[in-house]
Amino acid sequence: MNTLTKKMLAECIGTFTLVLGGCGTAIFAGGSVGFLGVALAFGLTVVAMAYGIGHISGAHLNPAVSFGCYVNGRMSGKEFGSYVGAQVLGAIVAGGVLALIANNSGVDFGTFAANGYGKEFYGTAGGYLDANALGAFVTEAVLTFLFLMVILGATDKKGAGINAGLAIGLTLTLIHLVSIPLTNTSVNPARSISQAIFSDNPLALPQLWLFIVAPLVGAGLAGLCYKTFQKDDK
Repeated sequence: MNTLTKKMLAECIGTFTLVLGGCGTAIFAGGSVGFLGVALAFGLTVVAMAYGIGHISGAHLNPAVSFGCYVNGRMSGKEFGSYVGAQVLGAIVAGGVLALIANNSGVDFGTFAANGYGKEFYGTAGGYLDANALGAFVTEAVLTFLFLMVILGATDKKGAGINAGLAIGLTLTLIHLVSIPLTNTSVNPARSISQAIFSDNPLALPQLWLFIVAPLVGAGLAGLCYKTFQKDDK
């Protein structure tokens, strides 16, 4: 197995785990653990994968993270495309597993942890806010930008070293605490695609574009921005 294939397999498994752990918590235990519990589930999953497969692929688990790294010059176009394919595949398989479990556990699919915005998306669900498309786009783009700035900084040769996974996981937890009530938190196109496919919410697929474009915009800007810090270090 060549190096790129190993990385793709690691990204597929890692993204599968992220969706299974984070979205699975939201679907099956969200009513018990609340927004805080779901936020911690996503953060802890990233920490676990960072230490489990980070040495193999970097544990991106997210097309936006890979795009930010590509724009920053840390990976080639071929590697970027391979990572995205593996991540989306892993996420969709995890979504399918969650759907299978839900279907055999008497669980109502409902929104199925899909991302969305506006009162029409959430209906009367408690705790969610009535963000419009612009508000949702800004939320996702800005939070992805900040997420990538932490990732690029923590994984820099002058960064957090062995503590990078912890810093990144805690940042993702914080991001979820801010944005679950607004968009159900994406900052990850693969996670959004996987849940929209299986969601019973009629707006999940029509609104999916935002949760692909906004994270990529934020990540790309972060990749460019971090280059300015790298230039100053030379």
